[in-house]
Amino acid sequence: MRSLFQARVPELPPTVEPVRTVFPMIEGASMAAVFSGQRVAGDFYDALRANSHRVLFGLLDVAGRREDTRGILIATQNIFRDMGRTLFSEPDVNESNAMTELCHLLNRRILEAAGGVRPCPGFLGCYNEQLGTLCYNNAGHTPGLLRDHSGIVELTSTGLPLGLFSHATSDSPTVGLEPGAALLLVSRGVVEGKDKRKRDPEFGLGHVKELFQDDPLSDPQALCTSILNAIGECQYTPVHDDQTALAFVRTA
Repeated sequence: MRSLFQARVPELPPTVEPVRTVFPMIEGASMAAVFSGQRVAGDFYDALRANSHRVLFGLLDVAGRREDTRGILIATQNIFRDMGRTLFSEPDVNESNAMTELCHLLNRRILEAAGGVRPCPGFLGCYNEQLGTLCYNNAGHTPGLLRDHSGIVELTSTGLPLGLFSHATSDSPTVGLEPGAALLLVSRGVVEGKDKRKRDPEFGLGHVKELFQDDPLSDPQALCTSILNAIGECQYTPVHDDQTALAFVRTA
């Protein structure tokens, strides 16, 4: 497995971007992501089917301007797709161990592609269609918000951001998703958006939670759009950052 990290990532022309994400069909669930504004920083999301009953997805935020992070994003996507399918392909695999190993490989790849330290908070998840469970790893990312009949639970950090230390460790817990449950991920540019009217310093995660709790939408794309539109209506704007939302909804 070491050989994956020996080849250096070639310099890429500025027009090259990661492969466009096509969200897979999911039995009893659906997923979507929405990006607001121009891509100026390192927000990146992806999803894929790993085997007959597992779907992987992730939202990453590589530090730096877009022109400096494209090569890192492409190298990271390659590892996510190739090793994600490999690690989660076996029916009886331990999902927690596989998720931790995937994060370790992504961490190493980011360090190599960047030629050194490059902070990259990230939230990675594996949804098991047979069990209705989500195994996740929050590498220093904005907490995931899991909404069900009892309210909203924060899926907080389980380890350091990727791209900092070559031997960083993390945990990958598993939670159950009841029918009707929804998971919302937002990038740092959302919670750190500044008020144009200077009334409040930041939009804040608490404000996102309020919007999410009161939003009756169950379609993931409509939900993401609703959250980002509400931020725009409140006249908050990102400061040199992207604004991205990703939603996963279990429908049955």
